[in-house]
Amino acid sequence: MNNYIDSKMRARINQKLTKDTHTALQDGFKGRKTVNEVLDKPTVMTLHKMITSGTISRVDGSVGAGKESLLFLGADTTDANVALKIYLVSTSNFKRRVRYIQGDPRFSKFRKSTRGIVYLWAQKEFKNLTVAAQIGVRVPSPIRVLNNVLVMEFIGDNGRPAPTLLSCAVDDNDYAETIEMIRQLYVSGGLIHGDLSEYNIFKTKEGLVLFDLGSAVDRRHPSAVSFLHRDINNINRFFVKRGVLTRKISSILDEMNVS
Repeated sequence: MNNYIDSKMRARINQKLTKDTHTALQDGFKGRKTVNEVLDKPTVMTLHKMITSGTISRVDGSVGAGKESLLFLGADTTDANVALKIYLVSTSNFKRRVRYIQGDPRFSKFRKSTRGIVYLWAQKEFKNLTVAAQIGVRVPSPIRVLNNVLVMEFIGDNGRPAPTLLSCAVDDNDYAETIEMIRQLYVSGGLIHGDLSEYNIFKTKEGLVLFDLGSAVDRRHPSAVSFLHRDINNINRFFVKRGVLTRKISSILDEMNVS
């Protein structure tokens, strides 16, 4: 009976997926065997719940990949594009991310299994995006998180993600805007990105958009100042390479009242 239900579930999700080799489910779907790196059985069930609840109407193709997650283009019930960030349950990289959880007073208790860490990481990113959006820092607006799937606003045009700073021409205004996002996130949101670089800032016509906030920690984290210093250093190094005049890290920290 369970196998029959699983087969019906997979068939329904397959109808919602485009016929793309990166997203179509394969035969031989058993237990927690990962299909195309990400669509294992619990992930399929999670997508099914999001479809039946009306959070999303379909999943299109993969539009981005990282060491710990894949980004899919999807649509909501109005056919507007949404981003589906699906965290890989088959990777061991999340074990190395525990230091961004331990010490954050918001997450004092968590399961240390890989799956437990992955699920918490998804919740953590949703929470961080929510805080950032509430204080006016431009981020992809979070919509819903369930298990290892995060649904959020899609930043881009015609199904293509917006370019990051890495692939764009940058100037003094971009640098000033980036430093202001760091300052505002810390001062008003009590957060430090923790893994900030030119790779996780979109450049759009409306301005810069910060993303990949799973690593962001509460400023009460014991390594908060170290992470903040590293974030600013990463940004300064990038802009210096692009010929933009940057500020001293100590000056930026003083302005934020960080000792």
